[in-house]
Amino acid sequence: MSKKKKVRVAFRKNRQTRTRSNDLTRRFEGGEVRGADPVSAERVRAKGALSRHRTVMQEVDDQSTESGSADDPMASMAVDLSECLSGRVLRVHGLESVVQAEDGRRYRCGVRRVLKNLAIDGRNVVAVGDRIWFRPSGEDQGVIEKVEPRFGSVTRGYRHREHVIVANVDQLLIVSAFAEPELKLPLIDRYLISAEKGEVQPIIVLNKADLVDLAAYQWVFGLYAQLGYEVIPCSASSGLGIDRLREVLGQGTTALSGQSGVGKSSLLNVVQPGLNLKVGEVSSWTRKGKHTTTYAELLRLEQGGYVVDTPGLRQFELWDVEPWELEQYFIEFRAYIPHCKFPDCSHIHESDCAVKDALSRDQIFDCRYESYLKLYLQQPIEGE
Repeated sequence: MSKKKKVRVAFRKNRQTRTRSNDLTRRFEGGEVRGADPVSAERVRAKGALSRHRTVMQEVDDQSTESGSADDPMASMAVDLSECLSGRVLRVHGLESVVQAEDGRRYRCGVRRVLKNLAIDGRNVVAVGDRIWFRPSGEDQGVIEKVEPRFGSVTRGYRHREHVIVANVDQLLIVSAFAEPELKLPLIDRYLISAEKGEVQPIIVLNKADLVDLAAYQWVFGLYAQLGYEVIPCSASSGLGIDRLREVLGQGTTALSGQSGVGKSSLLNVVQPGLNLKVGEVSSWTRKGKHTTTYAELLRLEQGGYVVDTPGLRQFELWDVEPWELEQYFIEFRAYIPHCKFPDCSHIHESDCAVKDALSRDQIFDCRYESYLKLYLQQPIEGE
Protein backbone atom coordinates (compact mmCIF):
# COMPACT_ATOMS: atom_id res chain seq x y z
CA MET A 1 0.00 0.00 0.00
CA SER A 2 1.03 3.58 -0.56
CA LYS A 3 0.00 6.90 0.86
CA LYS A 4 0.67 10.53 0.12
CA LYS A 5 2.18 13.09 2.43
CA LYS A 6 3.43 16.66 2.21
CA VAL A 7 7.14 17.30 2.55
CA ARG A 8 9.32 20.39 2.38
CA VAL A 9 12.16 20.09 -0.13
CA ALA A 10 14.99 22.55 -0.59
CA PHE A 11 15.69 24.31 -3.85
CA ARG A 12 19.14 24.82 -5.28
CA LYS A 13 20.37 28.23 -4.14
CA ASN A 14 20.25 30.59 -7.07
CA ARG A 15 20.69 33.93 -5.35
CA GLN A 16 23.32 35.05 -2.91
CA THR A 17 23.31 37.95 -0.49
CA ARG A 18 25.73 40.75 -1.22
CA THR A 19 29.12 40.61 0.48
CA ARG A 20 29.62 43.42 2.95
CA SER A 21 32.37 45.94 2.42
CA ASN A 22 35.77 44.69 3.56
CA ASP A 23 36.66 47.93 5.37
CA LEU A 24 33.46 48.11 7.46
CA THR A 25 35.33 47.82 10.79
CA ARG A 26 37.80 50.55 9.86
CA ARG A 27 34.97 52.88 8.84
CA PHE A 28 33.10 52.19 12.11
CA GLU A 29 36.15 53.01 14.23
CA GLY A 30 36.60 56.21 12.24
CA GLY A 31 33.07 57.32 13.03
CA GLU A 32 31.80 57.01 9.47
CA VAL A 33 29.27 54.30 10.35
CA ARG A 34 26.62 54.69 13.04
CA GLY A 35 25.44 51.96 15.35
CA ALA A 36 22.48 49.90 14.27
CA ASP A 37 19.10 51.61 14.55
CA PRO A 38 16.41 49.91 16.64
CA VAL A 39 14.53 47.28 14.65
CA SER A 40 11.02 48.54 13.89
CA ALA A 41 9.89 45.46 12.04
CA GLU A 42 11.08 42.02 11.07
CA ARG A 43 10.77 40.33 7.73
CA VAL A 44 9.46 36.80 7.42
CA ARG A 45 11.73 36.25 4.41
CA ALA A 46 15.19 37.69 3.91
CA LYS A 47 15.20 40.66 1.57
CA GLY A 48 16.53 39.85 -1.89
CA ALA A 49 16.44 36.08 -1.47
CA LEU A 50 14.04 33.46 -2.76
CA SER A 51 12.32 30.88 -0.59
CA ARG A 52 14.66 27.95 -0.12
CA HIS A 53 11.92 25.35 0.21
CA ARG A 54 8.80 24.19 -1.55
CA THR A 55 6.00 21.87 -0.45
CA VAL A 56 5.46 18.86 -2.70
CA MET A 57 3.33 15.73 -2.45
CA GLN A 58 5.09 12.38 -2.19
CA GLU A 59 3.69 8.93 -2.72
CA VAL A 60 5.23 6.84 0.06
CA ASP A 61 5.19 3.07 0.23
CA ASP A 62 4.54 1.70 3.73
CA GLN A 63 7.50 -0.68 3.54
CA SER A 64 9.85 2.01 2.27
CA THR A 65 8.79 4.25 5.13
CA GLU A 66 9.85 1.62 7.62
CA SER A 67 13.19 1.06 5.90
CA GLY A 68 13.94 4.76 5.69
CA SER A 69 14.03 5.07 1.89
CA ALA A 70 11.02 7.39 1.98
CA ASP A 71 13.40 10.17 2.96
CA ASP A 72 14.67 10.21 -0.64
CA PRO A 73 12.32 12.65 -2.38
CA MET A 74 13.66 11.83 -5.84
CA ALA A 75 12.74 8.19 -5.42
CA SER A 76 9.21 8.83 -4.14
CA MET A 77 7.93 11.79 -6.17
CA ALA A 78 4.22 11.34 -6.88
CA VAL A 79 3.89 10.76 -10.64
CA ASP A 80 0.95 9.50 -12.66
CA LEU A 81 2.75 6.58 -14.27
CA SER A 82 -0.24 5.76 -16.47
CA GLU A 83 0.81 8.63 -18.74
CA CYS A 84 4.54 7.78 -18.67
CA LEU A 85 6.88 5.29 -20.27
CA SER A 86 9.78 3.55 -18.53
CA GLY A 87 13.24 3.79 -20.01
CA ARG A 88 16.96 3.99 -19.39
CA VAL A 89 19.28 6.95 -19.86
CA LEU A 90 21.84 6.28 -22.61
CA ARG A 91 23.54 9.69 -22.79
CA VAL A 92 23.39 13.04 -21.02
CA HIS A 93 24.10 16.25 -22.94
CA GLY A 94 23.80 19.19 -20.57
CA LEU A 95 20.11 19.68 -19.81
CA GLU A 96 19.00 17.05 -22.34
CA SER A 97 19.19 13.27 -22.09
CA VAL A 98 18.85 10.51 -24.66
CA VAL A 99 16.48 7.87 -23.26
CA GLN A 100 15.70 4.44 -24.66
CA ALA A 101 12.21 3.13 -23.97
CA GLU A 102 11.47 -0.56 -23.45
CA ASP A 103 10.36 -0.92 -27.09
CA GLY A 104 13.79 0.30 -28.28
CA ARG A 105 12.69 3.78 -29.42
CA ARG A 106 14.87 6.69 -28.40
CA TYR A 107 13.67 10.03 -27.05
CA ARG A 108 15.43 13.32 -26.32
CA CYS A 109 14.17 14.31 -22.89
CA GLY A 110 14.42 17.31 -20.63
CA VAL A 111 14.09 17.04 -16.86
CA ARG A 112 11.09 18.03 -14.78
CA ARG A 113 11.86 21.26 -12.95
CA VAL A 114 10.99 19.87 -9.52
CA LEU A 115 13.60 17.14 -10.01
CA LYS A 116 16.23 19.76 -10.82
CA ASN A 117 15.39 21.65 -7.65
CA LEU A 118 15.78 18.51 -5.57
CA ALA A 119 19.39 18.06 -6.74
CA ILE A 120 20.92 20.30 -4.09
CA ASP A 121 24.22 18.49 -3.54
CA GLY A 122 24.41 16.81 -6.93
CA ARG A 123 26.01 18.11 -10.07
CA ASN A 124 23.50 16.18 -12.20
CA VAL A 125 20.02 14.99 -11.30
CA VAL A 126 20.07 12.39 -14.11
CA ALA A 127 23.05 10.13 -14.88
CA VAL A 128 23.87 7.61 -17.57
CA GLY A 129 22.37 4.25 -16.64
CA ASP A 130 19.48 5.68 -14.64
CA ARG A 131 16.13 3.88 -14.79
CA ILE A 132 13.54 6.59 -15.28
CA TRP A 133 9.91 7.35 -16.11
CA PHE A 134 9.28 9.97 -18.79
CA ARG A 135 6.23 11.64 -20.32
CA PRO A 136 6.36 11.56 -24.16
CA SER A 137 5.67 14.82 -25.98
CA GLY A 138 5.85 14.45 -29.73
CA GLU A 139 7.46 11.74 -31.81
CA ASP A 140 10.91 11.73 -30.17
CA GLN A 141 10.64 14.22 -27.32
CA GLY A 142 9.78 13.82 -23.66
CA VAL A 143 10.19 15.02 -20.07
CA ILE A 144 11.76 12.90 -17.32
CA GLU A 145 9.29 12.81 -14.45
CA LYS A 146 10.83 10.32 -12.04
CA VAL A 147 14.21 8.70 -11.37
CA GLU A 148 14.12 5.22 -9.85
CA PRO A 149 16.36 4.49 -6.84
CA ARG A 150 19.92 3.81 -7.92
CA PHE A 151 22.16 0.85 -7.21
CA GLY A 152 25.76 0.30 -8.20
CA SER A 153 26.89 3.89 -8.78
CA VAL A 154 30.32 5.45 -9.27
CA THR A 155 30.65 9.01 -8.00
CA ARG A 156 33.31 11.62 -7.37
CA GLY A 157 33.51 15.08 -5.80
CA TYR A 158 33.50 17.94 -8.29
CA ARG A 159 33.59 21.57 -7.16
CA HIS A 160 32.14 20.68 -3.74
CA ARG A 161 29.24 18.75 -5.24
CA GLU A 162 28.55 15.12 -6.02
CA HIS A 163 29.12 14.05 -9.62
CA VAL A 164 27.49 10.70 -10.45
CA ILE A 165 29.67 9.32 -13.25
CA VAL A 166 27.41 6.34 -13.93
CA ALA A 167 24.52 4.59 -12.18
CA ASN A 168 23.06 1.08 -12.06
CA VAL A 169 26.20 -0.82 -13.07
CA ASP A 170 27.47 -4.17 -11.83
CA GLN A 171 31.19 -3.75 -12.50
CA LEU A 172 33.74 -0.97 -12.75
CA LEU A 173 36.78 -1.44 -14.94
CA ILE A 174 39.45 0.83 -13.50
CA VAL A 175 41.53 1.43 -16.62
CA SER A 176 45.09 2.68 -16.23
CA ALA A 177 48.19 2.44 -18.39
CA PHE A 178 51.70 1.18 -17.77
CA ALA A 179 53.02 4.21 -19.67
CA GLU A 180 51.85 7.25 -21.62
CA PRO A 181 50.42 8.38 -19.23
CA GLU A 182 52.41 6.87 -16.40
CA LEU A 183 50.90 4.42 -13.93
CA LYS A 184 49.38 6.11 -10.85
CA LEU A 185 48.57 3.65 -8.09
CA PRO A 186 47.05 6.31 -5.75
CA LEU A 187 44.45 7.03 -8.44
CA ILE A 188 43.61 3.33 -8.69
CA ASP A 189 43.23 3.23 -4.90
CA ARG A 190 40.73 6.10 -5.03
CA TYR A 191 38.68 4.28 -7.64
CA LEU A 192 38.69 1.15 -5.49
CA ILE A 193 37.24 3.13 -2.58
CA SER A 194 34.58 4.73 -4.78
CA ALA A 195 33.62 1.32 -6.18
CA GLU A 196 33.27 -0.24 -2.72
CA LYS A 197 31.27 2.72 -1.46
CA GLY A 198 28.96 2.49 -4.48
CA GLU A 199 28.66 -1.32 -4.13
CA VAL A 200 30.23 -2.01 -7.53
CA GLN A 201 32.62 -4.89 -8.30
CA PRO A 202 36.01 -3.35 -9.25
CA ILE A 203 38.38 -4.88 -11.79
CA ILE A 204 41.77 -3.30 -12.55
CA VAL A 205 42.77 -3.13 -16.23
CA LEU A 206 46.33 -2.08 -17.05
CA ASN A 207 46.62 -1.16 -20.74
CA LYS A 208 49.60 -0.54 -23.06
CA ALA A 209 51.47 -3.62 -21.84
CA ASP A 210 53.36 -3.63 -25.14
CA LEU A 211 55.27 -0.49 -24.07
CA VAL A 212 56.94 -1.98 -20.97
CA ASP A 213 58.61 -5.10 -19.60
CA LEU A 214 55.83 -6.80 -17.63
CA ALA A 215 58.37 -8.54 -15.38
CA ALA A 216 59.10 -5.16 -13.77
CA TYR A 217 55.44 -4.84 -12.75
CA GLN A 218 54.87 -8.26 -11.22
CA TRP A 219 54.82 -6.66 -7.78
CA VAL A 220 51.79 -4.57 -8.84
CA PHE A 221 49.90 -7.70 -9.90
CA GLY A 222 50.84 -9.38 -6.62
CA LEU A 223 49.87 -6.34 -4.55
CA TYR A 224 46.27 -6.16 -5.75
CA ALA A 225 45.87 -9.93 -6.12
CA GLN A 226 46.67 -10.34 -2.41
CA LEU A 227 43.90 -7.84 -1.66
CA GLY A 228 41.41 -9.86 -3.71
CA TYR A 229 41.22 -7.63 -6.81
CA GLU A 230 41.52 -9.01 -10.32
CA VAL A 231 44.19 -7.34 -12.48
CA ILE A 232 44.09 -7.74 -16.27
CA PRO A 233 47.18 -6.66 -18.24
CA CYS A 234 46.03 -5.59 -21.71
CA SER A 235 47.26 -4.17 -24.96
CA ALA A 236 44.95 -2.75 -27.59
CA SER A 237 47.87 -3.01 -30.03
CA SER A 238 49.03 -6.61 -29.49
CA GLY A 239 45.72 -8.08 -28.31
CA LEU A 240 47.06 -9.22 -24.92
CA GLY A 241 44.24 -9.76 -22.42
CA ILE A 242 41.42 -8.96 -24.90
CA ASP A 243 39.81 -12.42 -24.61
CA ARG A 244 39.56 -12.08 -20.83
CA LEU A 245 38.22 -8.55 -21.28
CA ARG A 246 35.45 -9.87 -23.55
CA GLU A 247 34.45 -12.40 -20.89
CA VAL A 248 34.26 -9.70 -18.21
CA LEU A 249 32.29 -7.25 -20.38
CA GLY A 250 29.75 -9.94 -21.29
CA GLN A 251 28.48 -10.01 -17.69
CA GLY A 252 25.83 -7.45 -16.73
CA THR A 253 26.56 -3.74 -17.08
CA THR A 254 30.15 -2.52 -16.87
CA ALA A 255 31.54 1.01 -16.67
CA LEU A 256 35.04 1.93 -17.84
CA SER A 257 36.69 4.85 -16.09
CA GLY A 258 40.18 6.22 -15.72
CA GLN A 259 42.59 8.94 -16.80
CA SER A 260 42.46 10.57 -20.20
CA GLY A 261 44.68 8.77 -22.69
CA VAL A 262 44.84 5.34 -21.02
CA GLY A 263 43.00 3.74 -23.96
CA LYS A 264 39.47 2.99 -22.76
CA SER A 265 37.89 3.60 -26.17
CA SER A 266 40.73 1.78 -27.94
CA LEU A 267 40.12 -1.34 -25.85
CA LEU A 268 36.40 -1.28 -26.62
CA ASN A 269 37.11 -0.89 -30.33
CA VAL A 270 39.22 -4.06 -30.19
CA VAL A 271 36.60 -5.93 -28.16
CA GLN A 272 33.92 -4.99 -30.72
CA PRO A 273 35.37 -3.39 -33.86
CA GLY A 274 32.00 -2.13 -35.07
CA LEU A 275 31.75 0.39 -32.25
CA ASN A 276 34.13 2.79 -34.03
CA LEU A 277 34.64 4.93 -30.93
CA LYS A 278 36.75 8.02 -31.41
CA VAL A 279 40.29 7.73 -30.02
CA GLY A 280 43.11 10.23 -29.54
CA GLU A 281 46.78 10.38 -28.71
CA VAL A 282 48.66 11.42 -25.59
CA SER A 283 50.01 14.97 -25.72
CA SER A 284 53.73 14.99 -26.52
CA TRP A 285 54.11 18.13 -24.39
CA THR A 286 52.26 17.28 -21.15
CA ARG A 287 52.44 13.46 -21.51
CA LYS A 288 48.77 13.45 -20.50
CA GLY A 289 45.76 12.23 -22.41
CA LYS A 290 43.50 14.53 -24.37
CA HIS A 291 39.74 14.55 -23.76
CA THR A 292 38.66 12.55 -26.84
CA THR A 293 35.52 11.02 -25.28
CA THR A 294 33.42 14.00 -24.21
CA TYR A 295 30.37 12.26 -22.74
CA ALA A 296 29.44 8.93 -21.18
CA GLU A 297 27.34 6.57 -23.26
CA LEU A 298 25.62 3.26 -22.51
CA LEU A 299 26.29 0.74 -25.30
CA ARG A 300 25.06 -2.80 -25.91
CA LEU A 301 27.71 -5.34 -26.95
CA GLU A 302 27.13 -8.08 -29.51
CA GLN A 303 28.35 -10.87 -27.22
CA GLY A 304 25.97 -9.70 -24.50
CA GLY A 305 26.20 -7.21 -21.70
CA TYR A 306 26.22 -3.42 -21.60
CA VAL A 307 29.19 -1.11 -21.31
CA VAL A 308 29.54 2.57 -20.43
CA ASP A 309 32.51 4.40 -21.94
CA THR A 310 33.10 7.46 -19.75
CA PRO A 311 35.18 10.58 -20.42
CA GLY A 312 38.73 10.53 -19.12
CA LEU A 313 39.30 12.23 -15.76
CA ARG A 314 42.40 14.16 -14.72
CA GLN A 315 41.21 14.55 -11.13
CA PHE A 316 39.29 12.12 -8.96
CA GLU A 317 38.17 13.39 -5.58
CA LEU A 318 36.26 11.07 -3.27
CA TRP A 319 32.76 12.17 -2.32
CA ASP A 320 31.25 11.84 1.15
CA VAL A 321 34.18 9.94 2.65
CA GLU A 322 35.50 11.41 5.88
CA PRO A 323 39.16 10.90 6.89
CA TRP A 324 38.21 8.74 9.87
CA GLU A 325 36.25 6.42 7.54
CA LEU A 326 39.18 5.68 5.23
CA GLU A 327 40.59 2.81 7.29
CA GLN A 328 37.61 0.59 6.48
CA TYR A 329 38.28 0.89 2.73
CA PHE A 330 41.89 -0.32 3.00
CA ILE A 331 41.39 -4.07 3.22
CA GLU A 332 44.87 -4.85 4.54
CA PHE A 333 44.32 -2.53 7.54
CA ARG A 334 41.32 -4.41 8.90
CA ALA A 335 43.16 -7.21 10.65
CA TYR A 336 45.33 -4.75 12.59
CA ILE A 337 42.89 -1.96 13.50
CA PRO A 338 41.43 -3.77 16.57
CA HIS A 339 44.94 -4.06 18.04
CA CYS A 340 45.71 -0.33 17.99
CA LYS A 341 46.09 1.18 21.47
CA PHE A 342 43.61 4.00 20.81
CA PRO A 343 40.12 3.29 19.43
CA ASP A 344 40.22 6.50 17.35
CA CYS A 345 43.73 5.88 16.04
CA SER A 346 44.44 7.72 12.78
CA HIS A 347 47.42 5.40 12.05
CA ILE A 348 49.61 8.42 11.42
CA HIS A 349 51.19 9.84 14.59
CA GLU A 350 49.91 7.69 17.48
CA SER A 351 52.09 5.35 19.51
CA ASP A 352 51.36 1.61 19.73
CA CYS A 353 49.64 1.65 16.34
CA ALA A 354 49.22 -1.89 14.98
CA VAL A 355 48.86 -0.62 11.41
CA LYS A 356 52.22 1.19 11.53
CA ASP A 357 53.81 -1.85 13.15
CA ALA A 358 52.53 -4.00 10.27
CA LEU A 359 53.93 -1.44 7.83
CA SER A 360 57.37 -1.64 9.45
CA ARG A 361 57.27 -5.46 9.10
CA ASP A 362 56.40 -5.17 5.36
CA GLN A 363 52.96 -6.68 5.95
CA ILE A 364 51.42 -3.57 4.37
CA PHE A 365 52.78 -2.15 1.12
CA ASP A 366 54.41 1.28 1.38
CA CYS A 367 52.54 2.59 -1.68
CA ARG A 368 49.16 1.67 -0.18
CA TYR A 369 50.00 3.41 3.09
CA GLU A 370 51.12 6.48 1.12
CA SER A 371 47.76 6.48 -0.65
CA TYR A 372 46.07 6.39 2.75
CA LEU A 373 48.17 9.34 3.96
CA LYS A 374 47.40 11.43 0.88
CA LEU A 375 43.68 10.83 1.30
CA TYR A 376 43.67 11.39 5.06
CA LEU A 377 45.66 14.62 4.73
CA GLN A 378 43.70 15.57 1.57
CA GLN A 379 46.81 15.90 -0.56
CA PRO A 380 46.51 15.84 -4.37
CA ILE A 381 48.05 13.13 -6.53
CA GLU A 382 51.19 14.20 -8.35
CA GLY A 383 50.42 15.29 -11.90
CA GLU A 384 46.75 16.11 -11.27
